[in-house]
Amino acid sequence: MQKIALPLFFFVLVASCKNSSKMAVTENITADTLKYPDETHFRNIQQLTFGGDNAEAYWSYDGKWLVFQKTAPKEGIPCDQMYIGKVPTKPSEKFEPKLVSTGKGRTTCGFFMKDGNHIIYASTHLGGDECPPVPDRAKYGNKYIWPLYSTYDIFMADLNGKVVKQLTNSPHYDAEATLSPDGKKMIYTSTKDGDIELYIMDLKTGAEKRITDMPGYDGGAWFSPDGKKLIWRASRPKTEAEIKEYKDLLAENLVAPTNMEVWVANADGSNARQVTSYGQANWAPAYMPDSKRIIFASNHEYKRGFPFNLYTINEDGTNLTKISRDKGFDAFPMFSPNGKKIVFCSNRNNGGTRDTNIFVADWTE
Repeated sequence: MQKIALPLFFFVLVASCKNSSKMAVTENITADTLKYPDETHFRNIQQLTFGGDNAEAYWSYDGKWLVFQKTAPKEGIPCDQMYIGKVPTKPSEKFEPKLVSTGKGRTTCGFFMKDGNHIIYASTHLGGDECPPVPDRAKYGNKYIWPLYSTYDIFMADLNGKVVKQLTNSPHYDAEATLSPDGKKMIYTSTKDGDIELYIMDLKTGAEKRITDMPGYDGGAWFSPDGKKLIWRASRPKTEAEIKEYKDLLAENLVAPTNMEVWVANADGSNARQVTSYGQANWAPAYMPDSKRIIFASNHEYKRGFPFNLYTINEDGTNLTKISRDKGFDAFPMFSPNGKKIVFCSNRNNGGTRDTNIFVADWTE
């Protein structure tokens, strides 16, 4: 949802809307034509994928590889599977994705481990070989909802796709995992205690701690680059009606992600505080390389719910700056470990289709 899906991530929402971009799809396109005039922070944009829904592309610790999820029915990928690919460094090189999940069930939220030889990701494959069913939105007044599949667990696999370890094992939703800068801790989202909360697990011992306890969805969490802070997206239903709707959906393993804000806390979960208060969906947040500023995706400027664009903001909520300008969808930003590049997913250059692709750009202040 993706994330949201998280199981069915938010890019699916925007991808279902006809993109108004007028660019024609081409693989022989210069970097300058892949960005809009006001996107002054992007230079030398590379488009890495061409077709399907490609989302949540995240860097390896050495900054050479990306792991991402892909749905492409025309290619025989009916729902998200996990892929890795080495980022080209020369014009003669191509991005050549490789399947690293089982090819069964649905996957989400991949992340490289620090050794560079393994990834973690969530998958429903133990619950069945087929893609899990998508909720019937008509049953819920056509509201946009994410399924929280109880068959999601988090696995560790090598780069040939062999599952070497199961990291979670509960009859509940366990997904949305990322790792600390030192690679020793995993933060993830689970419904195992009756709400949608964040947990931190020590990968060596398996010991874990729940770090959120407020009613509402908490997910899509990251550590800051210096490892001292956490950032995530959260919903906070307040009125009786909002709380009832949230609990009713949760009882059916569903959540409506249309109202979310960015939250931060210390790395142990203390001093949790809300950063944004814009309404609508403010999500896919990550700390920038200085571990002080934040980049996130939002549709708050648009009453109809899209486009989604990227914004930066100080962690005290000041200095909101619009970064991207696509008329469809820009989201899932992540800076490379050296802070020089940014990867994000976008509807740009998709020829008016519903495709979401992966883009890498040099970042300039």
